[in-house]
Amino acid sequence: MLPTTSVNSRSQGNGVLSPRDAARHTAGAKRYKYLRRLFHFRQMDFEFALWQMLYLFTSPQRVYRNFHYRKQTKDQWARDDPAFLVLLSIWLCVSTVGFGFVLDMGFFETIKLLLWVVFIDCVGVGLLIATLMWFISNKYLVKQQNRDYDVEWGYAFDVHLNAFYPLLVILHFIQLFFINYVIISDSVIGYFVGNTLWLIAIGYYIYVTFLGYSALPFLKNTAILLYPFALLTMLYLISLACGWNFTKMLCSFYKYRVK
Repeated sequence: MLPTTSVNSRSQGNGVLSPRDAARHTAGAKRYKYLRRLFHFRQMDFEFALWQMLYLFTSPQRVYRNFHYRKQTKDQWARDDPAFLVLLSIWLCVSTVGFGFVLDMGFFETIKLLLWVVFIDCVGVGLLIATLMWFISNKYLVKQQNRDYDVEWGYAFDVHLNAFYPLLVILHFIQLFFINYVIISDSVIGYFVGNTLWLIAIGYYIYVTFLGYSALPFLKNTAILLYPFALLTMLYLISLACGWNFTKMLCSFYKYRVK
């Protein structure tokens, strides 16, 4: 038997949601639904999350086209399925263990490094960046005629996760194969390879972040999010001229943190 709920019961004139349905669309309700699904693995679409991870490298625009579809069907830009976060957490654990192995860390040192990477590098920095971008985009980038729209904080955090994933794979996985034999050697080729990987990884982060906010039709002047590319390129050239080895500095920092 088909549901008998009428349109009028769901809206109150001019398409305005009733208090009951409006409550389902609040940030708190969406956050509760998202966190609740963290404990129901069978409800997560891991296949689709893997698809997103693949296309974040090859065609990140396709990932954000799916966010458009979610907005049309579920009335929210942010993910409602934590499968991507779960897979990212697994990637963090595996890559950090690999990092600990390459740096010849013991078991407890590797655990300390894992806790640092998860709660500081990913979550802590992610919360800070997402909150900053959420504030800036709502304060300065929303079109004047669209003041009824705003950037969801959850979407800002999703954009960070999307941008963080390629950076993680490049710096915490691909780079591992070159650290001991190439990058940390006191040679020009060492810091050239290492710093170039940093350039690509951070460049990916900036570009994927730009795509995330430019995908929102009610934002303007999102091209300014690409401006850090100029600073990044300048810093890269200066590092090559001065012989700075970012990867060597990172390894020394990680070893210091786990002591």
